[in-house]
Order: sequence, then C-alpha cells, then structure tokens
Amino acid sequence: MPDLDSGHIFLTTFAPILDSGAQAAQPVSFTQAARIALAKMPTAMQSPATQKSGTTSPFAASKRTHLARMFVLNDTIYNGRESKNALLSILSRDDPAVSKPVDRLNTSYLVFCAEIDAVTEDGAALPDQLNAQEQRDVRRSYACSLWETMEADLRAVYVNCVGFDTVRTADDFADYLDRCHVPTTMPFHDYYLEPPAFNKLPWIWLLTLVVVPLLFTLIAFALRIFGVGSMPLIGMNTLTAFLLGLALTVGAGALAARFILSNGDKPLPPAEFDDLPSVLKSLYLQQHFADFVVEAQGSSPQDLHQQFGEFLKTHKPRDRNEPTQVPGVIDARNC
Repeated sequence: MPDLDSGHIFLTTFAPILDSGAQAAQPVSFTQAARIALAKMPTAMQSPATQKSGTTSPFAASKRTHLARMFVLNDTIYNGRESKNALLSILSRDDPAVSKPVDRLNTSYLVFCAEIDAVTEDGAALPDQLNAQEQRDVRRSYACSLWETMEADLRAVYVNCVGFDTVRTADDFADYLDRCHVPTTMPFHDYYLEPPAFNKLPWIWLLTLVVVPLLFTLIAFALRIFGVGSMPLIGMNTLTAFLLGLALTVGAGALAARFILSNGDKPLPPAEFDDLPSVLKSLYLQQHFADFVVEAQGSSPQDLHQQFGEFLKTHKPRDRNEPTQVPGVIDARNC
C-alpha cells in the first residue's frame, strides 16, 4: 500500500515553485529564494559543531517525525543515451547523431519528505492498517502540528511556491500539502529487531490451484492428438475438456497472481518499539547504559547490584516518556 508501512507514513510532497523570474522586492529568483530560506533553517544537533550552536531543527518540535528532508528539485537527471545494437540501428535507420526526447520538469519543485508515526495523537499505538481516508487524516494532523510549531519557517520557504498565497491557517496548510502529495512505495527506514514474516505465501495451495487444471488440459490435449474422442471416466468430449481446462488454468493463474500481488501490497506490521517515543528512549538508554558499563568496571557483585538498581531507578527503562532523549539531539547526555 502506498505511503503506509510498519505503522509509519512515508510522506512525499512536490510543491511547484513560482516562475524563476526575480521578485520586485528582491533581486533573486523564487527558486533561489527558496534555497536561501532552506539554508537559513537550522539543522538538528547531529554533530559536535551543531550541538554548540544552541539551535536545532524546527522539525524536532514534532513528536512524530523520525526523519524530515526538504530540498529544491530543479529538474530530472539525464542518464545519457540509451544503448542500442549498432547493426539494429543501421537496419532501422536510427541515426545515433539525432538525440532522443528527454524528460524535463516544467518548473522547479520544493520537495518535502518525512517519515512519521501513522497516528493523529502523539504517543498513540502504531496501526497495522489504514484506509485511504485514515491515511489522509494522519497527513492532515501532521501538517497541522507542523504549522503550529514552525509556521514562520514554513512560510519562509513555501511563500515561493505556486498557490501558497491562499494559505492562512493550519487547515489551509494541510489542504495545500494534500494537493502536493505524491504517493510513494519506498520506505525510508527499517527498525525491525527481527524480520517480519511477510513473504510467507500458501505456495502448495497456489500451485495446486494452477497445476490441477493445467494437467487436466494437457491430458485432454494429448488424448485429442492421439484420436481419443472422450475423456476416460467422465466421458466428456476431449476438445470440450481441453477448452474448459484451458479456461480454468488461465482463470486460476490470474487469481493466483492477483492474490500474490495483493499480498505484496499489504503494509508490514509495526514492530514493538517502532514509535518515535520508543526509538528516542532506546537511544537514551543505549548511551547511558554504555557509560554505566564503563563506570562499573571493577565493582564487586554487591556494589554492581546496587549500582544497577540505582540505574534502573534513575533512567526508568519501561517509561517511554521520561527521562528520554530530546528529538533532534544525537547526544543524550547533552539533553
């Protein structure tokens, strides 16, 4: 299913940027203005240098965002000429000096990609399935939450895009992103501790469904070739049996293929610790427990038992919400 997998929405939006002519108020194109606004937007505290800056990405204010990326796409990538056999080119009179049509975008686009928990409330349990309307509700809720926490940053970038002049409220922004939404089938992450059983198909039943009518068809065909007019036991005309078996084989094959494809369209189930609060808590515990292991070296069994009890009391491993790692910060000890 597009967009939904493992309890997350993989959001992708393409907002067309206004004509690249310069604005009256500033001598740069809308495309360049969008790039400047993106360059001014703070990044997450994901390195020692950015940690010292004292500012973090505005997306870190969201309690559902696992990943967010925003960039300007000027045009499609040209991968070069398609290779072709030289002899076939001569026979088909295909002049290699004549260039083929190349796909181009009609304008630059502001691309926004985000991986979010597929929920409408922070900390809610991740769903196994969502229909199209429920997915739209998740996207709208997320867009509204972004508008409430980083409206100024969003305006600075999206003001350069087509149709954004009508956006006034959080609901308007949600409608705008919905119009720019592009379905995607490419997940951005994999948190699974153990791979899910998503490739299991009832192969025996599927093969039986196709092989049985196929064998019936082949037997009828062989008997017809050797001049036998009727099928043994059932007495059906061999030509009729062949046509019937052929129709059943094609129908069974189509049903089996449809079942396999529909099974592949099913989203993977969420893992136990896939939601953002659990991921942040895991990162927090990983770092603090590493420090605990170093500091506890050489302790006696009695002291180690006492120290570990204090560790559990202080860091509360079963509590996802506190203490935990702040979103957008790579080092939990600086939280």
